[in-house]
Amino acid sequence: MTQTFDPITLEILWRRLISIVDEADATVARTAFSSLLRDAHDYTCMFTDRHGRELAQGTLATPGQSGAMALGIHKLVQHFSADDLQAGDVFITNDPWALAGHLNDICVFSPIFHKGNLAAFTACVLHHSDIGGRVASDNHDVFEEGLFIPLVKLYERGELNQAVLDMIRWNVRTPENVIGDIRSQTAANHVCAAQVQRMLDEYRLDSLDDLADEIIARSEKSVRSAIEQVPEGIYRAEGVIEQMEGQKDIVIKAAVEIKDSDITVDLAGSSPQVSWGGNVVYNFTFAYVHMAIKSIFDPDIPNNHGSVAVIKLDAPEGSVVNCRFPAAVAARMQIGHFMAEIIYRALAQALPQRVIASSGGTPATMNVFYGTFNNGKPWHSVIIRGGGMGASSARDGENSYIFPANGANTPIEILESDTPLLVERRELLMDSGGAGRFRGGLGTRTVFRIPDDEHAPPTPVSLGIQSGRFRLPPEGLAGGQAGSRAKFLVNGEQGNPYGLTKLNPGDVVVMESSGGGGYGSPAERDRDALAEDLRAGWVSEEKAKSEYGFE
Repeated sequence: MTQTFDPITLEILWRRLISIVDEADATVARTAFSSLLRDAHDYTCMFTDRHGRELAQGTLATPGQSGAMALGIHKLVQHFSADDLQAGDVFITNDPWALAGHLNDICVFSPIFHKGNLAAFTACVLHHSDIGGRVASDNHDVFEEGLFIPLVKLYERGELNQAVLDMIRWNVRTPENVIGDIRSQTAANHVCAAQVQRMLDEYRLDSLDDLADEIIARSEKSVRSAIEQVPEGIYRAEGVIEQMEGQKDIVIKAAVEIKDSDITVDLAGSSPQVSWGGNVVYNFTFAYVHMAIKSIFDPDIPNNHGSVAVIKLDAPEGSVVNCRFPAAVAARMQIGHFMAEIIYRALAQALPQRVIASSGGTPATMNVFYGTFNNGKPWHSVIIRGGGMGASSARDGENSYIFPANGANTPIEILESDTPLLVERRELLMDSGGAGRFRGGLGTRTVFRIPDDEHAPPTPVSLGIQSGRFRLPPEGLAGGQAGSRAKFLVNGEQGNPYGLTKLNPGDVVVMESSGGGGYGSPAERDRDALAEDLRAGWVSEEKAKSEYGFE
C-alpha cells in the first residue's frame, strides 16, 4: 500500500534526511587525518534509495563529487542482486569512469538494511591527498597517476578485508593518513546508516520507497516549472581553455536546448581528449553541467535525483569532456570546472540576470606538495586556493572564492603545521578584479619558502600544480572587463604549472590566482562603491581613473 505524506510531515522528513547526511559529513570533519578534508572540505556525503536514486547530500557537498556520485552510484547498484548485499558490507572504489573522475577521489559506500530488507545506500567520497603515482598534470595515462582500486568489498558482513587495506598501504607515500581517512569514510557511512534506521523506526516506516518517490517527484516538478518560464530555443556558447605551451588550446562547444520543461546540452564539436591529465569523464562533465543549470533555474530546492532527471547531456565519446580509458584524468578539474561558466555564457542570452561572469577560482588551484621531514618521515599535503568570483548583474564578485567547486581555502597555519614549508605572504591582489558596473572579486598572492635552516628538508620538495588562467584571463559579461591572469614563479622566474617542480632549500614560490570578470560597463559603477574600493585598497587610483573614469 502506497503511503502518502501531508506537507508538514513531508517537510520534517525531508529535512531530517538532509540533517542525517550533514551529521555524517561532520563525522568526517572530526575524524579525518588530512587537512584537505578537515579544513578544505574536499569531500561529499550522500545517500540514495534502494534503487540508487540520490535522496540527500550534505549541504557542504562539492558539486563535482556529488553530481558525479548521483550518476555513478545509481549505475553501480544496478549490477547488484539481492544475494550480493548483506548487512555490514562496505564497498570501495576509485574508478574514475564509474564515479568522480580521478583516482584521488575514493568512494566508500554501503547498503542500509531495515528489518532485514535493503532500504538505501550511503556513500562518502573523499579527495585523498595521496594515491601514489607521479603527481603532475602532464602524465600521459591513468597508469601513471596512482593506484586504481576496482569495486571490491572492504568489509563483508562487518569483517574487514585486510588484504585491500594492505594493497592500498603499500602503494601510497603516507599510509597512516590514507588509511585513517578511509576509516573516517567508513565511520561516516555507519553514522548515516544508523540514523536512517532510527528515523524509519521513529516514524514507523517499512521502507523509504514512498518518501523517496514523493521527494524526487516534487523536486523534478519544481525544476521543470522553472524551466518552462524560459523561451524555447537553442542557446550556444564556446569556451577556450589554455593548454600547456606548444599544444593547441582546448575548445568546448555547448548548445543548450530548452523545449517545454526539458533541457538538452550537446557538447558536439568539443576538442578531442588530450595527452595530459586534463581529460574529463562523462560523470564529472555532467556534474558541472547540472550544477550550472540547477543554480540558474531552481537554486533553493535540495539536490536529489529529481533535479538530475531534467537534464540530458550528449558528450561525444573520445572528446575531452567524455574521455576513454586509459586517459590521464588527475587534473580533470582544469577543464571540467569550466563547464559551469560555459553553460552560464550560453544561458546569459536568455537569463542575463541569473548568471555571473567568469571566475578566477575556475579552475580551483590545487597545489600538491610532498617530501621528507629532516627526521626522515614522509609528508604529503594538498592545498586548495580560490580566485576572485565573477560579478553578477546585482553584486560584486566575492574575493578569494573557490567556484564552482565549493571548497575552502586551506589555512596557512594548517599548511605550516603539516609540512616544513613557510608561508611568507598571503594577501588579496589590488586591481585583480575585472572592472564593471559590478566589479569582479579579487584574486590572491601566496608566497611559499622552503626553509634553509635547521628545519630544511633533506631532499627536494616536489610540487605538482593543477590550475589555469595563466594566459587566458576570466572574461567579463555585458561589457564588464576581464580579471587578472594567474602567475606561478619560482625564484622570480616563470615556472611550469603542468610538470613536476623540484624545490630546494631556500627556493621561493609565488602563486597568484586570477581575479573575477566584471559585469556591465565600468562607467556605470556607483561612485560611492568605487570610493569604498579605493579606501579598502582593492582598486588603485590609477585603475580608478583609467578604467572607471573616476576623478
